[in-house]
Amino acid sequence: MTATTVPTSTTVPTHQIRALHTADTITVYQAYAPELGLPAAREGRFPEAWKRDRMTWIKPSYLWMMYRCGWATKEGQQTVLAVEIAREGFDWALRNSCLSHYVRGLHPDQASWKRELRRSPARVQWDPERDLHLNPLGHRSLQLGLSGEAARRYADEWVVSLTDVTERARAVHELVRQGQLDQAAALLPDERPYPVADELLAHLRA
Repeated sequence: MTATTVPTSTTVPTHQIRALHTADTITVYQAYAPELGLPAAREGRFPEAWKRDRMTWIKPSYLWMMYRCGWATKEGQQTVLAVEIAREGFDWALRNSCLSHYVRGLHPDQASWKRELRRSPARVQWDPERDLHLNPLGHRSLQLGLSGEAARRYADEWVVSLTDVTERARAVHELVRQGQLDQAAALLPDERPYPVADELLAHLRA
């Protein structure tokens, strides 16, 4: 992972996808119990034990993942995976997503939003981005929930690579604990604005 500087709220749009990405892939993060995460990383794919009929949330923001899993210390989230997936799949999920909550003015009414939510295989929520101390920032980070067709495609079609980044998470955490923020920031992934057509986000901006 390449070093980066955590952006400040004054320089970042409120709703923007920032991620480690290439011309063909985007990296997202998930945390699992070791009995699932370690075999997945070892085999480079999600095992049969990975429940494809349940919603799974993927996070392009590394620091939001650290906030969610407590630097890989929370029960059932001790193994952090960097999941490199095809951008084509990620964009498909955005195109077929619905916001996870009703927004007046964006949705005609709550009934319309609920119908959209029921038929959408993916959903989006925007949560406050985090700094190295895991404090909330003023701009938002995208969380993408996948269910049904989206979850199955994610697990069996979109994954390019699965990497266990747990030790890196612990190393960054220890540097933060020691107050060595520059060194900690140097270990963060290079999350840049993700190039996405306005049409893919127009229905997802809260």
